Amino acid sequence: MLRALQLSQSMRVVRGRGTTIEADRALTAELREHAAEHDEPAVRVWRPQPQVAFGRRDSGAPGYDRARRIARQHGYAPVGRSVGGRAVAYQGTTVAFARAEPVDDPRTGLQDRYEAATEALEDALETVGVEEISAGEPDDSFCPGSHSLSVGGGKVVGIAQRVTTEAALVAGVAIPRDRWPIAEVLEDVYDALDVAFDPCTVGSIEAAGGDGDPDALVTAIEERLVGQHDPVVERIEQS
Repeated sequence: MLRALQLSQSMRVVRGRGTTIEADRALTAELREHAAEHDEPAVRVWRPQPQVAFGRRDSGAPGYDRARRIARQHGYAPVGRSVGGRAVAYQGTTVAFARAEPVDDPRTGLQDRYEAATEALEDALETVGVEEISAGEPDDSFCPGSHSLSVGGGKVVGIAQRVTTEAALVAGVAIPRDRWPIAEVLEDVYDALDVAFDPCTVGSIEAAGGDGDPDALVTAIEERLVGQHDPVVERIEQS
């Protein structure tokens, strides 16, 4: 049985965000280290500072430096990331989530973890009033991938995964509202990277008729990712 399904196991739950982007990113990296060292899963769901997170494929593109300058011009800090594919924009109301768990064999459980995370996110979207959720994404979406959720024709959730020898980190982004500011910065960023992107494919919970309150989404996602584990809450300084 997957560790995620062990109902009596405790789970570390980190709430809040770091005072800087660097400190905040270190918190997420530490989740995976904690899971491996303490043999205990960990979760955090939060609202990152405004930034455009570039993937490894972006960093090798001829237009990468220009794309970073464009992100700054739009008021978003450019950063790199190890999980996921192409660039993702966090507008300030955008919600990020991460769930780390120890693994015995990094060659197994990949799809099971994706399926568990997708189900949790679907449940969370329903909790905040979203109906008719579909798996997948429209063509030319931001950070295209195989594990996405769409509502009302727009992508609202993207999920990625990174696995090391001792732990797995399933992480992603969800958009409660403010989809057009995200679409605007990504349109220019993707143009600089010479990557196909349609700004109309950026969706949001609010645009689909749900509750666009980011804090309500944070709570709903956290509850679903924790499930029936025993949460051990750690609050950090909020900037």
